[in-house]
Amino acid sequence: MKQFIYILIIYFGVLVSGFSQSKEYELIVPDLTNPWGFTFLPDNTMLITEKEGKLIHFKDGVKIEVQGVPEIYLRGQGGFLDIELHPDYQKNNWIYFTYVSSEGIGSGGNTALMRAKLKNNQLIDKEVLYKASPNTTRSQHFGSRITFDEENHVYFSVGDRDNRDENPQDITKDGGKIYRLNDDGTIPKDNPFVKINNAKKAIYSYGHRNPQGMRMNPLTKEIWSHEHGPKGGDEINIIKIGKNYGWPKVSYGVNYSGTKFTDNTSLPGMENPIYYWTPSIAPSGMAFINSDKYGSWKGNLLIGSLKFQYLTRCILKGNKVFKEVKMLKGIGRVRSIAQGLDGFMYVGVENLGIIKLLPK
Repeated sequence: MKQFIYILIIYFGVLVSGFSQSKEYELIVPDLTNPWGFTFLPDNTMLITEKEGKLIHFKDGVKIEVQGVPEIYLRGQGGFLDIELHPDYQKNNWIYFTYVSSEGIGSGGNTALMRAKLKNNQLIDKEVLYKASPNTTRSQHFGSRITFDEENHVYFSVGDRDNRDENPQDITKDGGKIYRLNDDGTIPKDNPFVKINNAKKAIYSYGHRNPQGMRMNPLTKEIWSHEHGPKGGDEINIIKIGKNYGWPKVSYGVNYSGTKFTDNTSLPGMENPIYYWTPSIAPSGMAFINSDKYGSWKGNLLIGSLKFQYLTRCILKGNKVFKEVKMLKGIGRVRSIAQGLDGFMYVGVENLGIIKLLPK
């Protein structure tokens, strides 16, 4: 009899364990291929970019394709990228998004920032605020995430476009940079390189490889970003005005072949990451938990892993990552993360859709 009861306890323990794991998340928007970015409108409906070039308005359980999307240059890692609402969206209705455009100098494409308004599921009043140049047919390192600060400056990232030896360290060239604009696309007067001849006036920081996560820390109001390293050396950085983040002169990574391209992990005049991963996790998406829905998790930083297909919860102590907790293991390539209007965290997963992370 005791043996039978023991077996029952184990059996129901397995059932409960399986049930709790299955309730780690709830699928909200199914059947998406690559939800590169998403954001919530004031009515709690969602705008979702599919990398292939579609903008989806998810409303009342239905996916509606928005018309008037700009022509998307689809190549390799490039396509329709991030999307964010203006902080004063309810007053001005501006939506900002990054995408790869073939407009401008040269063949191929490069990353562009556009703003537009949405009316009857049609984009109107479209304005290109910035277009990186020149175009190139290289298929890697487009960036690109968007975020705003408290003064409504818009920040966006452009990767080095797979040209590490020319772009990231040269402030006269686009690529490998984080840019800052006024919300209308004009250049802030206090941008760091506005008085330097031939410099790209929109640059805020440089020496980046391929930033695919960026948010304002709601506690400190600083801009945080992460970026892909090569083989090893993915980084989390706090972005400071005019600073050089070192790529490719410093790195914790090596070439994909295993050979070194630098012996330096730190150099004078270059910012060190606050955290790095070796081996690389291929980070994408970033969001701070800034609600009480998750108890003690408030203030933690969520980052997705494309390579290892999990969500990592970074426990912070000040501006340092104290500990990582891996979640949603094996769920798929985690591409995008955002906090909803309801305070819950939502995660875009390739070939699955957008899920809601449920509190433990």
